[in-house]
Amino acid sequence: MISESILAETAGFLSFTDLNRKEANTELEVETKSMLGQYMTSSDIASFMASLFPEPTKKTIKLLDPGAGVGSLTSAFLDRFCTKKNKFSIELTAYEIDSVMNKYLKTNLALFEKIASEMDFNFSWEIVDKDFVIEKSRKLDSLNSLFKEDVKTFTHCIMNPPYKKIKSSSRHRTFLRKVGIETVNLYSAFVALSLLLLEENGYLVAIIPRSFCNGPYYLPFRKFLLSKAAVKRIHLFDSRNKAFKEDKVLQENIIIGVEKGGIQKDVIVSTSTDDSFSDLFVYKYSFDKIVKKEDKYFFIHIPSSSCDFEDFPDKFNFSLSDIGLNISTGPVVDFRVKEHICDMPEKNCVPLIYPCHIKNGAICWPIKNGKKPNAIIFNSHTKKWLYPNGFYTVVRRFSSKEEKRRIVAGIIEPDLLGNAEKIGIENHLNFFHDNKKPLTQALSKGLCVYLNSTMVDEYFRRFSGHTQVNAADLKLMKYPSRENLVKLGKWASEINALSQEIIDKEVLKISK
Repeated sequence: MISESILAETAGFLSFTDLNRKEANTELEVETKSMLGQYMTSSDIASFMASLFPEPTKKTIKLLDPGAGVGSLTSAFLDRFCTKKNKFSIELTAYEIDSVMNKYLKTNLALFEKIASEMDFNFSWEIVDKDFVIEKSRKLDSLNSLFKEDVKTFTHCIMNPPYKKIKSSSRHRTFLRKVGIETVNLYSAFVALSLLLLEENGYLVAIIPRSFCNGPYYLPFRKFLLSKAAVKRIHLFDSRNKAFKEDKVLQENIIIGVEKGGIQKDVIVSTSTDDSFSDLFVYKYSFDKIVKKEDKYFFIHIPSSSCDFEDFPDKFNFSLSDIGLNISTGPVVDFRVKEHICDMPEKNCVPLIYPCHIKNGAICWPIKNGKKPNAIIFNSHTKKWLYPNGFYTVVRRFSSKEEKRRIVAGIIEPDLLGNAEKIGIENHLNFFHDNKKPLTQALSKGLCVYLNSTMVDEYFRRFSGHTQVNAADLKLMKYPSRENLVKLGKWASEINALSQEIIDKEVLKISK
């Protein structure tokens, strides 16, 4: 049996590691954190992640922690498996290139080595201060050449990878492509590379942005992930800003557990408001609820409650092209046409619509003494970005960090914009149009009501973790028929006040 004093010492070890994490965070330069995409893991999240690993089937655990930081995740992993009756032998490989982090990482691992020795527990470790993506891509690529290098494999991987976009022309993308990985962010590159380094039935647990779950940019990564591994566990934080609150991260994050080469069965999905896990709820879903069989884009849908996976109505199965509509992002980027923008309408100006002009689903223009301008000069330079005045359904691209709704739709109404021939739509709005022409009033209103329904908002949240709503996401959504949207619009025109309850009842009515 492990003595109570040793257990107390390992618990103290986790606290010691967490104190080092907080101290290291104060030493890191803001510019360095941004450059390396560093966001550190709290002890509560680290312990929860370690708890998601199944009981090992082998006595020797070969653990990979890429981007190890001060060792928070490794510490939690060691804390879990070093206190078992069946003592495992753990061989750790930790990657960390930041000198500040490296200093604390060495201190933490040296302390645990001492604890392991007192427990008669086999623990060995090495820290690699090289770029994980470049180093491992190069070694894996060598297996296809005459000059093969040894490539160490692993049974387990735990990670909080860096979050940073990588350009198509960068060294990272070049090296990744050599081993068959095409992706746009370091976090997904870390996950993909680690999967290649895992042994068959190896297990990986990572905390990563939810952004990979949908959209065209992450399609190659989703296909790669789902072809290499079985998704076993997903955890969703209901609050966007709680997982990395010390670093003020607004990106919505999930924890995912996958088994390389595993048989895909049901997926366990859990939710909690924040990293205290005090209101943890756990559900089980069949995989075809998470990734639809017919979905060629492999969107990953994540429910936020036990009743959140009712099938979307069959009547709402039309694409935008089916109903003859288009979706675009507002073409006016204000800082690029700064000299052509006016605070208030003047001669030769046309209305410029920002998200602030959309209030309670309708247009409020102009706004005097507002934070945003109200007009743009109509001339030879700006005309290519302007659209005919008319009815358009618009959706805000960004929602505030804790806003109840993700999709917030409104209508641009021509009568409220005077006799303007053209209008400008700013880049923070997505808008629906009919081949660059306005919609009919009924179609525009019907589309707005549909998008503002709770049913649509909940459906959208299943696969989108962005703090923004992309035009590509709206394009890939399903809609009622054009006929039903027009009916919905005509109904809305006869209602004096559209409450959420009234909207939801009518949308549910046309879905049957």
